[in-house]
Amino acid sequence: MAPSNAGFDSFHMLRAAELADGSAGHTAPHPNSACVIARSEKVVGEAFLYGQGTRCAEIQAVEMAGELSRGATAYLNLEPGDCHGDDTAIKALKQSGVARVVVGLQHPLKHHSGKAIAALRGLGIPVDVLEKHGDGTFKEAFRACQEVNAPLLYRATHGVPFSILKYAMTLDGKIAASTGHASWVSSKMSRQRVFETRGRSDAIIVGGNTVRRDNPRLTTRQEGGHLPVRVVMSRTLNLPLELHLWDVSNAHTIVMTQRGARREFQRELVARGVEVVEFDFLTPKAVMDYCYERGFLSVLWECGGALSAPALAAGIIHKVIAFVAPKIIGGVTAPTPVGELGMVEMTQALNLLDVTFEQVGPDMLVSGYLKPIPRMKSPASAYADDPSIADAGIFSSSTVIYFYKSWDPYGAFTNFTAHSIKLPGSSETWKSVEHYYQAQKFSGVEDELAMQAIENIRNAESPEEAARIGRRLARERPDLVRPDWENSKMDVMEEALVAKFSSYPQLRSLLLSTAGCVLIESSPHDYFWGSGKDGTGQNQLGRLLMKLRATILTENQHQLS
Repeated sequence: MAPSNAGFDSFHMLRAAELADGSAGHTAPHPNSACVIARSEKVVGEAFLYGQGTRCAEIQAVEMAGELSRGATAYLNLEPGDCHGDDTAIKALKQSGVARVVVGLQHPLKHHSGKAIAALRGLGIPVDVLEKHGDGTFKEAFRACQEVNAPLLYRATHGVPFSILKYAMTLDGKIAASTGHASWVSSKMSRQRVFETRGRSDAIIVGGNTVRRDNPRLTTRQEGGHLPVRVVMSRTLNLPLELHLWDVSNAHTIVMTQRGARREFQRELVARGVEVVEFDFLTPKAVMDYCYERGFLSVLWECGGALSAPALAAGIIHKVIAFVAPKIIGGVTAPTPVGELGMVEMTQALNLLDVTFEQVGPDMLVSGYLKPIPRMKSPASAYADDPSIADAGIFSSSTVIYFYKSWDPYGAFTNFTAHSIKLPGSSETWKSVEHYYQAQKFSGVEDELAMQAIENIRNAESPEEAARIGRRLARERPDLVRPDWENSKMDVMEEALVAKFSSYPQLRSLLLSTAGCVLIESSPHDYFWGSGKDGTGQNQLGRLLMKLRATILTENQHQLS
């Protein structure tokens, strides 16, 4: 990297990281990426990826820069990951005429790592990777790139979601009074920061003690936007039947428990729309393994000391954020944020790294990492030689292909990719398969609310948002779902898939490349379209894709004969 460019490179990469952070929590989970196009000190184009299934940052930034992109430098905080099989980011940068590309981080997922960098260089565009200079002049910019995608880096390296333990305590280390009363330890300003942190997370975890004591809602207190899944861990399910968390009209709740616990209570929760997942033995590590399979990137632990201690002991907590209020409450039996860890000497204490201090209203916010943010040293370093921690989507055998999230090697098979579709005989274009599928739930229903829902789904910026709108209304107002939906949803999905794979040659080729393999949508919570937990689901999406593949192969054979 030329020394004369060092100042500009660092400045613009910091801006790219700042922009990328703007997507956190909008349509989680997804990597946070941005593109800044600059000529010396002047920015001529910039944008960030709002979410998977939306237009990539590179296209948006190039459009904003116009002819000014020719001869300019493009700054990407994260190497593009081709989740859609069409190299859109690479094509946009090539066609724009940029003279140089600076990448902050090489992509941590094995099937993406280094590929976009090599492709750009193969097109004659010089690419500098900031990661190779991260300990020198560009330390601050490199660190910013790491932090904005810390969840993805931890997930790829450690095989579990990025986990943050959050708590608020008094100056003497108490999270509640001896009576259990805990409202409010911290200030209103600190609580607002907690809401923001929740909005950037895929899930929030609490234990049974917290649920019984506080009856929390665990929402973001914000209208619209991403709402994290609320997870309750309880081995015995000794929980009240009336709780805020059992109201799933605004946010989804999962209860994770031990197999066989209070079967009747489980049935009551399921009847209310709460999801129940049983484990042979419920532990923090087992829960994190499940959250990994579910595709979560970031998890926030808002539990008490009885659960935080085993989570810390299991080594699955990566960061701690603690709000310290200038209050003293005392009490020998008053609860503390972390329970017994079995440590008898101060030398055994867990030390935080990269500690920061910030005053939030009257409180002090202390945060730091228990494990350093992973650094990708080579395309395969995150996985070493152990395929067991590779991300979902890698083959489990030569004849089975799993897909689930759009970042998977075969992520283009999901409904959440940025492939617009147009049905035969219709002039209307839908942004994705998921947009179309969700809207069809309410098609033909003569009700103003149903018609407005279709419009809102049509205009949703990302597939995730379209899914949230459709699922929420169907759950709250089942009377608005078209009467024949259960019998017609397979046909709706099939016609959408036919439109998608007929319109994009690269997707068609990708599908045909799997000939002879079983396709499995590996969602652990979807028992209709996916395989469900333990592979007991119907895998209807995989079945439809295999049916479509067989049809295309037959057509090709007829054309050759």
